[in-house]
Amino acid sequence: MAEAPNPSLSEADDGTAEPAAVRSTGILPSQEIREMVRCGEIAAADPVGEDQIQPASLDLRLGPVAYRVRAGFLPGAGATVMDRVAAYSMHQVDLRAGAVLEKGCVYIVPLMESVSLRSRVSGTANPKSSIGRLDIFTRLITDGATVFDQVAPGYKGPLYAEISPRTFSVVVHQGSRLSQLRLRRGNPVVSDTAMRRLHRVVPLVDAEPGMEDIDQGVGVTVDLRGDENGLVGYRARRYADLIDLANVDHYEGREYWEPVYADARGSVILNPGDFYILASREAVTVPPDHAAEMTPYDTRVGEFRVHYAGFFDPGFGYAGAGGAGSRAVLEIRSFEVPFVLRDGQMVGRLVYERLTAEPDKLYGRDIGSSYQRQGLALAKQFKR
Repeated sequence: MAEAPNPSLSEADDGTAEPAAVRSTGILPSQEIREMVRCGEIAAADPVGEDQIQPASLDLRLGPVAYRVRAGFLPGAGATVMDRVAAYSMHQVDLRAGAVLEKGCVYIVPLMESVSLRSRVSGTANPKSSIGRLDIFTRLITDGATVFDQVAPGYKGPLYAEISPRTFSVVVHQGSRLSQLRLRRGNPVVSDTAMRRLHRVVPLVDAEPGMEDIDQGVGVTVDLRGDENGLVGYRARRYADLIDLANVDHYEGREYWEPVYADARGSVILNPGDFYILASREAVTVPPDHAAEMTPYDTRVGEFRVHYAGFFDPGFGYAGAGGAGSRAVLEIRSFEVPFVLRDGQMVGRLVYERLTAEPDKLYGRDIGSSYQRQGLALAKQFKR
């Protein structure tokens, strides 16, 4: 298979083109994350492993204890997470030998990693792909935070995860990786002009020429055509057994999921409160010097949330990394009312950001990535 072209130009902060090799602003690639670990800007009680360093993110590990709290919270300016834990904690859970996190409950877990960021470096967090596909609501919190999943520029201190399993009770362990952190230098411009230029070089979605929808991100639609048996997705069973996150290729999917088929009109009715796994109609490509994120919720496309785990690493779906044909798996939950989803309906947008440099590793089989060349796929804990 011929390797896809590698884009060599990207839009600078002033709108001009600049070489893709080294940039002053953008998402930090694997080699810069590794250097931050070496310099102590990222620290941990147990050394950070190379397998935690992804092409454009760092896997974060749970510490040895979880705090069951009455409700989720943000600490607010001037307060620490542990101040709020002291006020709202119900009991502690020891994770060293593994422990159950019950669905419908909220837990705060100090993470093993802490950061000491420079003034121009900030962070954004997201659940890992498998965690989103298991409907485990996970958000990052920092001391003094007024928003979730953001690490402010220059922040120095510990990191915490708020975890709330929505569908399945799960077993987690000290060292389990539920979240990932992207680090960004400066505040680079993310524009439709840059995404259109990039799409001309490396098609970001395999839409018909001129039919791509680029408006505050690249439009992604849902595939409800079905396979040879008419299967279009899965709906989580409400009362299923525990899932140990450490088990891979282990559980029978049918014990946890029921198949979803489109009706004669090519549509599916989403039941409020149910959790669905569907797939995009388009194959998605993330070129080596960019990363992407799916917007999790957009009131313009319907009363539902799509894609809890929204990070797409450099190399996802990229032919040069063996990923041609990779589709986005969509984690979807409807809100207050039943909602009709039609084949080809817009369900989200991918926002592409440049990296400061091309990473020294790409998403794919070479680094053990689980979902390269995927179609409709459950989390890696289930048998293929």
